[in-house]
Amino acid sequence: MTAVPSFALLDIEGTTLPVSFVHKVLFPYARKALPGLIHDRADDPVVKSALAEIRREFPDQELLQQLFSWMDQDAKVAPLKALQGLAWEEGYASGDLEATLFPDVPGVLKAWQGAGIGMAVYSSGSAKAQKLIYRHTTDGDLTGLFSAFIDLEAGGKKDPASYRRIREKLECPAEEIVFFSDVVAELDAAREAGFQTCQIARPEDGTVPGTGHPVAPDLAQAARLCGLPDA
Repeated sequence: MTAVPSFALLDIEGTTLPVSFVHKVLFPYARKALPGLIHDRADDPVVKSALAEIRREFPDQELLQQLFSWMDQDAKVAPLKALQGLAWEEGYASGDLEATLFPDVPGVLKAWQGAGIGMAVYSSGSAKAQKLIYRHTTDGDLTGLFSAFIDLEAGGKKDPASYRRIREKLECPAEEIVFFSDVVAELDAAREAGFQTCQIARPEDGTVPGTGHPVAPDLAQAARLCGLPDA
């Protein structure tokens, strides 16, 4: 590390939240909820817009079949993300959904806040879905810790240009931002844009440590590697 970072940019899956929560809890919940949601909220502008986009692109495909196909592929497409977001919003509001972060995460994030370190989230899930996760955690509402929730509107996570846009949004020099992710290709892109980087290789998720970046098994040890408070 060339300097102590003043800003932390955080991935979600595999970094602050187990991958299993997304794939074993959120995705199945949305899959079960989507048929009823599409029927019951047919006049909702978000639903109407998402379905219209699917019809334009796949005029001969049944809507739910296309949505389920995208879900099977873990496709990062706007209509699916919008509808999943609505389903999850209902699930969190009803108490059916609650996010359990890795146990080291809340304490580290609060320590960073206390030390004046800025924080933002960058994930392939929509900004709305990101906020839902951090608003409804077993540790309470943590959304106030973050100054920004950034999704793929900034660009793909493996594209260096995305991180340049994020730097402009955060109004922080690239060399003062450290990006934490479990995916080496994302870290490579961030580093090319001038960011500091650290891979979170959590044994619980079976993440394989890569090369070219500092590696830590959890956020607390990653903080120490980067010269940040660890709790």
